[in-house]
Amino acid sequence: MAIRKLHYAWVIAAVTFLILMVGAGVRAVPGVFVVPLENEFGWSRTTISLAVGINICLYGLLAPFAAATMDAFGVRRIMTVAVSAIGISIALTTLMTAAWQLIALWGVVLGFCIGFTTNVLAAQMASRWFVARRGMVLGILASAVATGQFLLLPLLAMVAVNFGWRTMALVMAAIVLGLVPIVALLMRDRPEDKGLTAYGEAPGTKPAVRQTGNPVRQAFAGLALGLRTRDFYIIAGTFFVCGASTNGLVGTHLIPACIDHGIPEIAAASLLASMAMFNFFGATGSGWLSDRVDARLLLSIYYGLRGLSLLILPFSFDTFYGLALFAMFYGLDWIATIPPTIKLIGQTFGREKTGVMYGWVTCVHQLGGASAAFFGGVFRDNFATYMHAFLISGLLCLLASILVWFIGYSGKQPERPAVAAAA
Repeated sequence: MAIRKLHYAWVIAAVTFLILMVGAGVRAVPGVFVVPLENEFGWSRTTISLAVGINICLYGLLAPFAAATMDAFGVRRIMTVAVSAIGISIALTTLMTAAWQLIALWGVVLGFCIGFTTNVLAAQMASRWFVARRGMVLGILASAVATGQFLLLPLLAMVAVNFGWRTMALVMAAIVLGLVPIVALLMRDRPEDKGLTAYGEAPGTKPAVRQTGNPVRQAFAGLALGLRTRDFYIIAGTFFVCGASTNGLVGTHLIPACIDHGIPEIAAASLLASMAMFNFFGATGSGWLSDRVDARLLLSIYYGLRGLSLLILPFSFDTFYGLALFAMFYGLDWIATIPPTIKLIGQTFGREKTGVMYGWVTCVHQLGGASAAFFGGVFRDNFATYMHAFLISGLLCLLASILVWFIGYSGKQPERPAVAAAA
């Protein structure tokens, strides 16, 4: 019996998954960095949080330009350079001796480089390579963030505790640089580069029109289109809350908050990693559901559960069961918002514009993350507790769960470009 040949789209999905997974591991490092840097150099959490906030803000601001740059110069070429630069930059952090170096290196340089490894890459590659099962693939790629945290965060915390944060940085740099040859050898830009059509697309289908021209101009053209569309404001606004409540607040400050309550660093990192395990199933399931269920309903449920979890969190640190329940509920929907958000963007702006438009939405997401990372540190320094930050974030999530129902209900709808029926 003939064995059906594996479509190269699945190889692309696997390579993209690895890039996103390792990128998530890099973005999880600040959670392990905070206390060691505070103890060794005496830097305040506000200062350290400022560097993390700049990092989050920059890689968010870069997202739409990253998408346009990959359109112009090719995904394989850009990803190879970006991953190499990330690995080298992490290794250089071991030479830091002053706070301005932390801000310049981790905040500015790494923030810029990591901007090419956000979920914009997932949106772009899934839209180009998949027609059938696109939602499921987006869910799997979104779960790469959880997988990266689950696999790498406990390892990094253990290395930091036993051998110091500099050794941890070198281990992370080695992992990142090991990904470079895989990207260079296996990544491809589009199905036609391999003489194929997208997975699930009829043979002989005419390829989608490529976005050409100056990538900066293309990115701003996408922003202009979004600013003329009411749904863009709602999608971006709710995604701002998503960023503030995930990588900005919990991703940066949960481990320090656990340490404040007497929970050891490795145990705290394991808690965050267990959330990532639940997140893997939540994101994958969300992708599957996005092909079948109204995306607004999914987002309303996700933001509602997240808000309730954050409101309960400040009162859960003293009990194992409280933190375990938080990890389960919060973990299930950390990245689950991505597939339905990308689906709404694709329905609104069309397949070829999905990457750039999701880039701008990601930009707003990261502004939310940067704000929460910085103000979380400010609240902690001024009130000696993270309670205020967690409660405010929880209330914002509950507001977002209501706002998503207004997507698609403006009095005058913008013209929606045609999207492939299988999408």
